[in-house]
Amino acid sequence: METRTNLANLATEARNPRTEHIDELPTLEMLHLINEEDASVATAIAAVLPHIAQAIDAIAHRFEAGGRLFYIGAGTSGRLGVLDASECPPTFSVPPTLFQGIIAGGDSALRKSSEQSEDSPEQGAADLAAHALTANDTVLGIAASGRTPYVLGALTLARQLGALTISLTCVPNSAMAEVAEISIAPITGPEILTGSTRMKAGTATKLVLNMISTGVMIRTGAVYGNLMVNMQTSNVKLVDRAQRIIMAATGIDQPTATALLEKAGTIKTAIVMQKLSIDRPAAEAKLKAHHGNLSALLNRKP
Repeated sequence: METRTNLANLATEARNPRTEHIDELPTLEMLHLINEEDASVATAIAAVLPHIAQAIDAIAHRFEAGGRLFYIGAGTSGRLGVLDASECPPTFSVPPTLFQGIIAGGDSALRKSSEQSEDSPEQGAADLAAHALTANDTVLGIAASGRTPYVLGALTLARQLGALTISLTCVPNSAMAEVAEISIAPITGPEILTGSTRMKAGTATKLVLNMISTGVMIRTGAVYGNLMVNMQTSNVKLVDRAQRIIMAATGIDQPTATALLEKAGTIKTAIVMQKLSIDRPAAEAKLKAHHGNLSALLNRKP
């Protein structure tokens, strides 16, 4: 455990001089101030884009070898990891085992705070070990402070087992960065409310996780142009979106796209059938030969 002095020295725990009198402001001025502080988050992330790109390429490489991505964190950080992981299956039609979120205190901590759970490195290691980690997997530890014992325990175990380790923090030169092979650290500075890292640090974390999961899926062929061609069609809204994706990719009208989707079964198969004027079995065989990468199949990239 770190001392109170060490914690007090963290930028995420410092008092923000711009917001010291925020409670005295009219509501609109208060919101302008919060908005101005939030606007600085994108700039902080821009400074670490090379590190995010390095992480995306490394994760994508491991996915091709059958690896998985684990997000692990406590409190807000853990919840954001679980959120991003849970959104990948419906968005990209990947199995729920590909992106997995682990939070200190277990799933009950998603709704009821369990901050005391973050103080055990042993528990972090044990929770990760339960997933039979391999060298093809990636473990992305998330903590605004960069020193959460639960996350450090998990990262240490992952490093020992040969998995790729990545830290996502909002402070420089953190303990987590020392353990991880890749460090992503957007420096968001003092919070609007002192120490409330669900705010700017949380926003930065959400934006970076969005980039990582989306970037990895683009690199592994789940996207065609800017179209979510791997998307599941599990409700009326998504069926309508799927039809519009097929229309955008092929130039056909909606009635034709509707009939084609019903015949093809999936968005990708429908696009290949239309683009190459082939039947469903032939389209499915071509997709399999190209590992489901529509852009590679249709020669949109080398």
